Amino acid sequence: MRFATRTFLGSFVPFAILLALSFWGVRAAVGVAVRDRLRASVRDSEMAVTREHARNESRMRRMLGGVAENPALKAGLQLLTAEPESQELARNTVRDQLSEIGDGLDFDLMLISRADGDPLAAVVREAGGFAPLERSSILRSGVRMPERGYFALDERLYEVTSVPIHQGDEQVATLTVGARFDISLLGIPAVLLRRGNVVAAQMRDLAPAVIETALRDCPGNAECQPRIQNQTHLSLPLNSPAGDYVLRSLQNVDAAAAPVQAALQKLFVIAALLALAAALGISVFTSRSVAKPLAEVAAHLRRSSASGELTEIPENRVYGLEIRELTRGFNQAAKSVRESRDQLTSAYVEFVGSMAQALDARDAYTAGHSRRVSEYACAIGKAIGLSTHEIETIRVGALLHDLGKIGISDAVLQKPGKLTSEEETLIRRHPVIGRRILEKVHGMEPYLAMVELHHENWDGTGYPRGLKQEETPLHARIVKVADAYDAMTSDRPYRRGRSHAEALAVLRKIAGTETDVILVDAFGGLGDLVKEQEVKLQAARQRSEEPAVSLQNLGGALEAEGAKQPSPVL
Repeated sequence: MRFATRTFLGSFVPFAILLALSFWGVRAAVGVAVRDRLRASVRDSEMAVTREHARNESRMRRMLGGVAENPALKAGLQLLTAEPESQELARNTVRDQLSEIGDGLDFDLMLISRADGDPLAAVVREAGGFAPLERSSILRSGVRMPERGYFALDERLYEVTSVPIHQGDEQVATLTVGARFDISLLGIPAVLLRRGNVVAAQMRDLAPAVIETALRDCPGNAECQPRIQNQTHLSLPLNSPAGDYVLRSLQNVDAAAAPVQAALQKLFVIAALLALAAALGISVFTSRSVAKPLAEVAAHLRRSSASGELTEIPENRVYGLEIRELTRGFNQAAKSVRESRDQLTSAYVEFVGSMAQALDARDAYTAGHSRRVSEYACAIGKAIGLSTHEIETIRVGALLHDLGKIGISDAVLQKPGKLTSEEETLIRRHPVIGRRILEKVHGMEPYLAMVELHHENWDGTGYPRGLKQEETPLHARIVKVADAYDAMTSDRPYRRGRSHAEALAVLRKIAGTETDVILVDAFGGLGDLVKEQEVKLQAARQRSEEPAVSLQNLGGALEAEGAKQPSPVL
């Protein structure tokens, strides 16, 4: 029997049945949990609105307590109740006081009434300000002004609260204030009922009659969960019942939970499909014949990734025809990759060495220049604490730093006398030429800056870009210092090379203008090891041959590290 058939029969069919049963059970349980959690969240938000409403009312009553002690208001009230013949004048005075208070506190209704509730004077906010409210208008409403709660007047609904006004220990009147009630400002779906009838509601998709029917059996001051149009709603009282009015929240829990449930259902469907796909690969036979060798292969790959070496997998540790073939193919690929990498590395090293030798071979006076600059630059890199990887990058980049001189004629490069301005311009093109040559070669990106920018000056007067200070990369600044030092200490057709002390003095003189001070100081700190190189150079001059000395010993002995790139002095 085929492997795929065994896997299917052994694991897919029973797993699919088990998955289908568990899917519906988990989906139902999660749906209930989401609805319950959402219901709790709705309840918390509604209770927060209730608490905030109560706090606002408490603050308002405390503020009104101070208003009730207003001397001018009390004086007008005393005149209004004590002298019947001056009642109209006194009433107007009280109305003016109420209008002024209402403007300052942003009320829409202000009313002074006797202690028994009989209205004395009132004002109501209109479009142009406060207008007197006649006693007959209040009485015509047929409802006594409540101390707190809601009050309907001329088809306007106000939320009102009251405080007593005392003369001594006796309550002589009541101050009632109100604000226009806008149910949309509550921030949550709500409905205001009066004797079971809807006065105001935020749910435009529900008819008042439907709401009234659904809330008919809800206790006046308790939570209830009515069913409206086959969906569960949650209703909480948002304040204590006041008179005939009650304000309740009314939120559709099912609608609120619908997006979450839809997302969960989508997630379950995706999970079910993934699980069914995974079931194809599960079986006892597969776990024995495939899982273990695959785990060994994976572990080997992880070890290879960590070490950077792609080694073969021992085939004697692998069983199973399919896995054995996979391992054999992997081993062949690993061997090919390793051989290709070795060949590439070898070609790369040969290329770098050949390019440096080709440059130096053009002029007997500059023979070995690229190698010496590379060694000086590596010594500086070690002195300033660069990593081994960075020092290797500097080594190769320094070997190639004058690659662009391939494009300059020998007549200009080896001219013993002073260069003309045209020849100087031509010489200054070699960094750009070098970059153009290298940027077309894959893998040469780390060396482009050293090739192009090793003649940039610290003060921005260098070439080809005129970069300033740290705008020039550190590696290029290091090569500049090494290049300048070797140029000054090497013999040329038109002058003899300077001594180490003389060259170092020049480097320090131009530090901060042409070169990086830190790098120059680090190079100067190389001390006796560089002086030893000078002695060997002098001996080589006496023998009229290229010094065979390398600064490899210098780089290995250094612990300190140094500075940036001076421009080579030719």
